[in-house]
Amino acid sequence: MNNFFFRSALFGSFIALGIMTACTRSTDPTPRAEKLEDGADNEDRKYITLSATFPDAQGVPGNGGTLVYGLTEAEARDDTKTIDIYKDGYAVRSDRTARVQGSINGNYLYNIQYRGVNGGVFNKFKVEGAGNFIDTGEEINTAAILGQTPRWVKSAEGIGIGVEIQGYSSPIDPEKAENGTQEYVFNRGNIAVAVLDLHNPSLINSTDIVFPLSEEDKKAGYTVDRVDVPVLNEAKTKVFIGCKLMKVNPNKPPVKMVNARTGVEEWVWENDDANIRGTVSLVLDYPSLANPTLIWSTQSKFGNNSLRTMSQYVGTDKHVYQSTGVNIISYPHILRIDRATNTYDNDYLFDLAVALNITSGRVGIKAWTYIQDGKAIVIYDIDSKGGYIALIDLNAKTATKVANDFESQLDFTQFQNIVVAGDNAFIPLTPPSLDGQLYIVNWKTGATQKGVKLKNQSGSYYIGSY
Repeated sequence: MNNFFFRSALFGSFIALGIMTACTRSTDPTPRAEKLEDGADNEDRKYITLSATFPDAQGVPGNGGTLVYGLTEAEARDDTKTIDIYKDGYAVRSDRTARVQGSINGNYLYNIQYRGVNGGVFNKFKVEGAGNFIDTGEEINTAAILGQTPRWVKSAEGIGIGVEIQGYSSPIDPEKAENGTQEYVFNRGNIAVAVLDLHNPSLINSTDIVFPLSEEDKKAGYTVDRVDVPVLNEAKTKVFIGCKLMKVNPNKPPVKMVNARTGVEEWVWENDDANIRGTVSLVLDYPSLANPTLIWSTQSKFGNNSLRTMSQYVGTDKHVYQSTGVNIISYPHILRIDRATNTYDNDYLFDLAVALNITSGRVGIKAWTYIQDGKAIVIYDIDSKGGYIALIDLNAKTATKVANDFESQLDFTQFQNIVVAGDNAFIPLTPPSLDGQLYIVNWKTGATQKGVKLKNQSGSYYIGSY
């Protein structure tokens, strides 16, 4: 493990960037607050913030960026009111869909910009209602550590953790592949990790580690091409990081295929993902970020790296609950990491398909929020189609579907967050390009209320609440 503070070149560039961004004012006309002595969210909740994504100039959904809009709870419940976030919302700076995180009472939003010249720049915003968001001016440029496409989440209240993997490869020499002499080799890749103080934005710690696959796993054809959604355990002694494993068959020669995206012929190893032996999490000590190890689940074998959406939470019982899959292709499993051992509880599995008695089609958890005492709310699809809501009990392993009017039309691919305020979860539902409505679900009773109407536009949809 090479600690960031011993990487002089990166350290120097980070400090330079940090000074420029944290201590100077931008020419951006956005209102900015004076630096706060205590940036923790200690105030009562004032607003429910909704977020939506829009397309780029080529019409690709999500590539244009993200807009946010704040509503009081009374406004959120008013089904006679219509909001147009695309006209009246605030643009969260990012070249692609922003991965927005919210503070505990919704009074602050956090974002690390994704791609572009400012990719890797952290921003914090004070929520003031409607399209009014005040940039606190407390920027941190994490690009020297995490690059311009960081994967990050709020890992605990007041603590953000970003991760990025680079350098993994299974190189193939075309000449050797042609003559049948290519041997399987694999470069494991390095994981960069950065820990941020969200209350008073600053870098807490960072590190650079080699992904700790064993020699046996390397020889068996395992690799990892994404890490994401780091979460802290309740004791704040461990960081659990989701991983997307891949596997090839190293005992078979590479084959020539046409790349579907580029149309170019290339040599690849034969895919062997069907024989992945289990879901994996990367575990680091906290706050040192030392001792990287892998823990393996025997209850599921799907990736748990998610995509833009937080997929693991610390429960009231202090265990960590973790869903599998990513937003694009998701699965029905929720696993448990034991609070005492910090390894998978391989006697535990929550299967949403079983709980809902769905026997046809692949049920995929697209996003979910743990509430308390084993209760949670989930949005899911079936065979990557439609959008459905369920209240679940992780202790009893039961689920109750909550109906909505848009089920067959919804697409939750980019959905990021479901906020729970008091007894209610607030879920914006808009089919792509079509108008929709905010659904308010009482997680204790299952009662549903339709709230504010949501104006939509071509190639766009709402992706979260905070």
